[in-house]
Amino acid sequence: MTPEELNDWWPIEQQNAMVSRLVNRVGVTRTRAQCFVRLWTYLLVKHYQTHMPQLKPPLGELEPLTVAMSCTHREAAALFYGDRERGSDRAAGMMLDKLAALGLIKKSFDGNMTYIEIQAVAEAQEIPPSQPVELEIDAFDPRCDAILIANLLANNYNWMNRSTEAVPHRIARLLREWARQYPVGMRVLRRCDNLHPVGFYLLFPITSTSEANFFKPPSTSLHLSTLGAVDPFTLAMPGDQDCLAVFIRSWMIDEIHLSAYRAAFVEDAQKTLMQMQQDFPNLCDLYTLLIHPSYEGLAHALGFQKTSKDPQLSISWMYLALDRFLKLDVRSALCHL
Repeated sequence: MTPEELNDWWPIEQQNAMVSRLVNRVGVTRTRAQCFVRLWTYLLVKHYQTHMPQLKPPLGELEPLTVAMSCTHREAAALFYGDRERGSDRAAGMMLDKLAALGLIKKSFDGNMTYIEIQAVAEAQEIPPSQPVELEIDAFDPRCDAILIANLLANNYNWMNRSTEAVPHRIARLLREWARQYPVGMRVLRRCDNLHPVGFYLLFPITSTSEANFFKPPSTSLHLSTLGAVDPFTLAMPGDQDCLAVFIRSWMIDEIHLSAYRAAFVEDAQKTLMQMQQDFPNLCDLYTLLIHPSYEGLAHALGFQKTSKDPQLSISWMYLALDRFLKLDVRSALCHL
């Protein structure tokens, strides 16, 4: 089935609306979201036609698909690249692998045929607004928050890893270790009703020997998402006169709370950095890794500039002078986001 034939079954306007909702998911670019929506529509039509051959387009709605359907790389290539000049069966196979790594689909192979299940239904469908939940900004509690935060952060890296089973456990262990050494830069945004964290940031002061990592490819510093035993960054201890830089190792808020709480969370980071200056009087540099494109607008609004981009992954180092950040009127800077 070509993309044009697919449009008869599911109107392009509705496809685009679903694509726009999906790009808020970590690691999902617009191209990947478009391929996923086309694949979902195609497999749903294929399923219906197997049981109802008399069915004619269009579909009333794009419903959840709870069964695995066969799909060859050639079928996928026609869906993904039928309206483009390039796109091979091999490229389609790689796209299917990427969609599986993102958790959008589940692939299985019976020795002869590839079968695909649709996984991410909730993210793609329009969710009715729920009752507002009151949140508060609080210190990270390594005893109660580590596991929940580790699972939130693991989602940030799923798109870069085929196998992520060990990542949440590894992240939880690292968070607790860092909290024992220097908890000041670890803050959470938590629900007031059940105290579950829905946001987290980690301001990581580094030793002078670690600064060279900011000038290397960003992928070499993805310690939280890899199984490497050696952390490229060494945490500085209070009183270190040579500590000049803070690595914003994490900054995230659950998407449904982002617009309402991002300004307050950034302002809290300003206060935390002022407190950290008491421990590290010569701090002057802020670095962060831009991992997900949905945060790029926020970073630029705050004044961060890209300093280098990774040749292998779509991630970049970004820099901002600490003095500039501390003087920033956050509400004014973010009012247009």
